[in-house]
This record gives sequence, structure tokens and C-alpha cells, in this order.
Amino acid sequence: MIKYVSTRGGISPVAFDEAVLSGFAADGGLFVPETIPKITQAQFQSWAELSYPELAFEVLSMFIDRSIVPATDLKKLLDDSYSSFNSQSVIDMVPLGRDGRTIIMELFHGPTLSFKDVAMGFLINVLDYLLEKRNQRLSIVLATTGDTGPAAAWASAGKKTIDCWPMYPRGMITEEQERQMTTLNASNVHPIGVDNCEDGADDLDFIVAKLFSDHELKEKLNLSSVNSINWCRVVVQSVHYFYGYYRAVEQVGDEVNFSVPSGAFGNLFGGYLARSMGLPVNKFICANNANQTLHTIFSSGVLAKKNLVQTLSTAIDIVVPYNFWRFLYYCTGSDSEKLKVWQDEFKSTGKVEFDAATLNAIQNGFMSVTVSDYETSKTIKDTFETCDGYLLDPHTAVAVVAANTLKDMLPKKMKVICLATAHPAKFPETTRACLNLGTEMPNQGKHVSLERVSKVCQHVRICDLENLEFALIDAMTTRLKMQAD
Repeated sequence: MIKYVSTRGGISPVAFDEAVLSGFAADGGLFVPETIPKITQAQFQSWAELSYPELAFEVLSMFIDRSIVPATDLKKLLDDSYSSFNSQSVIDMVPLGRDGRTIIMELFHGPTLSFKDVAMGFLINVLDYLLEKRNQRLSIVLATTGDTGPAAAWASAGKKTIDCWPMYPRGMITEEQERQMTTLNASNVHPIGVDNCEDGADDLDFIVAKLFSDHELKEKLNLSSVNSINWCRVVVQSVHYFYGYYRAVEQVGDEVNFSVPSGAFGNLFGGYLARSMGLPVNKFICANNANQTLHTIFSSGVLAKKNLVQTLSTAIDIVVPYNFWRFLYYCTGSDSEKLKVWQDEFKSTGKVEFDAATLNAIQNGFMSVTVSDYETSKTIKDTFETCDGYLLDPHTAVAVVAANTLKDMLPKKMKVICLATAHPAKFPETTRACLNLGTEMPNQGKHVSLERVSKVCQHVRICDLENLEFALIDAMTTRLKMQAD
């Protein structure tokens, strides 16, 4: 049976279900598998023509023991998770430009129009499945920069085993993203808008981590998380790299490159996981916006917390890439002691400088670049005008800019797959401004689901960051008492 350990090394190995239900490890670390499984050449060849749910079944079967989720149940969970997607193939691949070298991998065809749906629906369904078997409930608390919250709220709505508490920094996400959480009218979904978040969702992540570090409180409130700290989210995100690869290459075995708009490093870690399993990836391009924490790490070996910069690509406005610790764990040869020293140093000083050997391991197979709002805006406009009206959202545009910037440093004719992480309809103000359209919006920037949520009542709790910890505990405690009565 595959077991999971903490990146901080302070717990005994646990099974998949314990890792997923817990969210954070008890010692404050993140769960990772003891070893990353390798695929055989025969497996790799045989997966090429599989549908997305079929491919997900094969990949996830390497991480989920049959004694925990039998094969028939896993297949049903996957089918249920993707049945609501707008695209029959779940993910669509769109060549960009005349040379066919750049390919957009559209990950936004789920119910909330974000790549988060690809993993979130399955994670919530797995949690519900495990909780029903145990006759238990969980309170899921999470911070969002705009897309995780809606995906979690939508997937959780109506689940009898789950209460979902998505928190977002008010004024720092779009109204469309906010309304996707606040208009569900589900009694088990409790969105919280938080004021005065100077560092955006990073301020909220700090509160979440604090709650989870109090073991007595965590048990009392039945806390778990579905941010990409949850192992299940990350492992599912490895699947779309395999899927995109098979749809892009001319011959199975060819190498490709991926350009990924990056904030917390969860999506990129999914790519690293896929490559570690055996996916032929030449380079991952870490595409950062002005919050260039990851670019600074890759270029200089320094992790330093800086003040948040609000950009057009709001979902990756993150200055503490918490999933990077998972990547570091493997870069150090699973040295949890070294990782713990670095984490404690970063917590106390806000800065860590990695040694030369670690930096070399970090840079292996990765490139990075920081992208300005000007470049993002110009690329949205240029692409729309030169590529038959194809409309990029601001996050996908960051990936495209990064790919164009570094393309000459990659082998000629090798495909570059840019991850499209959200539908442009979620960012109407940015889209109109980039295209100089005034109040007009092209049809490519509209979506019927967002038109609906713009007209219905909202249900939201409002809180100031200063009082959030107390207010959240109070609200959760009240909710538990109501359920008990």
C-alpha cells in the first residue's frame, strides 16, 4: 500500500484516506507519497487514446489503494466529477498562431469556468465518499484568490457530510468570482468576505494555518482543507499534463514544454509529479506576474516574502507559494530535517537562501519569467486581433507571454503547451480594458452561467481581518451546535 508522510517528517506514514481527510499533516507539514510511482513504457503507450476520466483512473490508481477506494467506486467518482463539464472531452486543445507550435490547453470548461474544477469536483466527491463510509462530517475552510473558492463552493453545495467555508479578500477578486460563491443558496456553503487584507489571500492562509496548528480546535471543529495543500488536489492536477501531452505530440515519446501561470505552485507541482512519474517534459516555464516570488527563487535561489502587488492576473497574486515546500522536499532527496529548518527560518525572518546544490536541483527542468500587466494586456489584445478572435483571460495571457519570451531558448519545433486556467468571462472589466471596447463585450467574453449569477440574491458573511479568527471560530461553533440540535 502506498503511504504518505509529512514534508516536516514529524508523523508516522498514513494511508491515502487519512492524508486527504486531514488536509495538513499533524506536524504542520504537507502530505507527500513516500515514493513517487513510476509508469512503465507499456503503460505510457497504452494510455495515449484514453478519455480524460479513463486516464485519470489509470493515474490515480497508482496513488489510491484499492482497499480504500475500489476500482468500480473510483470510476464512478470520476464519471460523476466530470459529468457537469461543458466540454465532452473535459479539456480542449486549441493551436495558437500559424506555426502550430503553441497550443492552448483549455482547463476552464467546468461548472465555475476555472481549472480548479478539474481537481476540486473529484476531491469533494472523494471526501464525501470517505465521510459517508465513516459516518462523519467535516468543516472545510479555505482561502481563495478568486477561483478555488467558487470551485469548492459549487462542488460542496448540497453535500450532507460537508460544510464549506470559503474566505476571500473583498475587493481583490472580480464580482463574477464573488457571486459564484455567494449566489449558490446552499445551506452548507458559507462564504466570508474579508476586509483589509493587505497581502490578499496570503493573510487568510495565515489564519487557516493557525487554526490547523491548534490540534484541539481542529478536532473540535472537524476541520479540513481543499486548497492545494490537500494532496488529492495536487495529484489530480498531474492528470491534465498527461492528457495535454497525448493530444499535442505527433508521436508518443516526443518531449514537450509547458508554460504555467503560477502563484502557489500547486499546478506546477502537479506537472513536476507527472514528469517524475515518467512524462517526457523538456521544460516547465514558471510564468509569474509582478508578484515574482517563484521567479526570484528559480533565478537566484532566494525565497523572500514581499508586499503583495495587485495585478490583472489576480488569481496568482500570491507571495507565499506554499506548495513549493512539496517540490523542495523532493529536490533535497526527501530531507525533512533540512526542510523544517528552512520553513522555521522563513516563518521567523521571511527569507531563506538555498545552497548551491539545492538551487541546481530546483532549476533542473524549469525556466521562469516575470510578466508585467502591460505585457499581459497587450498579449490579450494582439491575440484577439491576430488569432481569429481568440480571447485569453489574464492568467492564460501570462503563460503565453512567458512562452513567447523564452521560446527561442527551447528546441525549435518542440511544442509549447500554455495552460488556460480560467474563462475570460470571469474578468469582464480587464477584458474590456485590454480590447479598448468601452462597455461592449465580445461573445467570446460572455458565459450564460455568469449572466445568471449577476441577477440573483447573495448570501455572504462580512468580516474584518483583525477579527477573522474569532469570528470564524464563533460561526463554525454555532453551526455545529445547530446541527447537533
